[in-house]
Amino acid sequence: MKRIRINAGYIGLVFKSGDYKRVLQEDLHWVSPFETVTQFSMSQPFYPSIDLNILLRDNELEALIEIIEVSDNEIAIVYENGNFKNIITPGKHAYWKGVVEYSFKKIDLTKIEITEGIDLLALKRREMVPYVRVCKVDAYEKGVLLIDNKVAKILEAGDYYFWKNAQEIAVSKVDMRQRQLEVSGQEILTKDKAALRVNFFAQYKVIDIVKAVVEHKDYEKQLYILLQFALREYIGGWTLDELLENKESISEYVMSSLKVKSKDLGVEIRTCGVRDIILPGEMKDIMNHVLMAQKQAQANVITRREETASTRSLLNTARLMEENEVLFKLKEMEYVEKIADKIGEITVAGNGQIIDQLKSIFSVQKTSD
Repeated sequence: MKRIRINAGYIGLVFKSGDYKRVLQEDLHWVSPFETVTQFSMSQPFYPSIDLNILLRDNELEALIEIIEVSDNEIAIVYENGNFKNIITPGKHAYWKGVVEYSFKKIDLTKIEITEGIDLLALKRREMVPYVRVCKVDAYEKGVLLIDNKVAKILEAGDYYFWKNAQEIAVSKVDMRQRQLEVSGQEILTKDKAALRVNFFAQYKVIDIVKAVVEHKDYEKQLYILLQFALREYIGGWTLDELLENKESISEYVMSSLKVKSKDLGVEIRTCGVRDIILPGEMKDIMNHVLMAQKQAQANVITRREETASTRSLLNTARLMEENEVLFKLKEMEYVEKIADKIGEITVAGNGQIIDQLKSIFSVQKTSD
């Protein structure tokens, strides 16, 4: 016989010729020389060297072991003394009782939603990575959760965790902020066949995410085409002059024209407008000539109006001077004074007739009654 001591926190299993015989708990034991004893720490999971089902035939041993069975399509989280320890996969697992307090949480991986109330930190652990799918929806986004290509629900901003399994899931996200769409350099013919290019913008916001990303493909491209068609339809119904005079009405027409069509895409147009209307070089030269001619005509009208007013003033002055000889002489002296301002020196030659002539200019003759 030989003596074997089983210390506290350990269990001994006695084997003879490879067959299990009995269990030894904490104490001093005597065993046969033909028997071997394998000791196991009760603070560790139990990994037997022979089939577990054979060992469980011993009722004494069975009472010392806690068995957790994990089915196919399941995993289980093992907690030691309330703390996350590890993940166990399908199969039968054994843990010693009495030293470490074990608890287990089984997870059905055939589900998509995580409903087991698992702590977020546990979901982010390295051991959980192979079993968890993560999707992030930013603060300015919304997402559509698709399970097996079918709409499941709308996801608001936040982090979402799903079990990883054979089911196919996808999240289509959409920017829910107000966005701007530019229609640049569109070449359009007016009603009178004048070619021009239009730069147009529209500010819009997604209001129905399912219509935008599920019922329609590339909703932004479709909205762009609708804007193009609306611009061509409106501009093609006006002559160039009419269009330039009513440029502000383009945005009003586009807004009313696309009000219903944009909502069918899940989009609402908030505002829109024309940035530029660009004429080709030849057309621009023609418009400049027309503008110059219009301004020249306006200048001619103003000149004629001023000439008419000046002539009318001269006629009124002549009538007054005809009726009043003194006024005539004053006007005559005014012009002589203006002439004298231009003369620097006067040389008088001849007889006394010149003096008499000057005297006659600056004297007022009395008219006979």
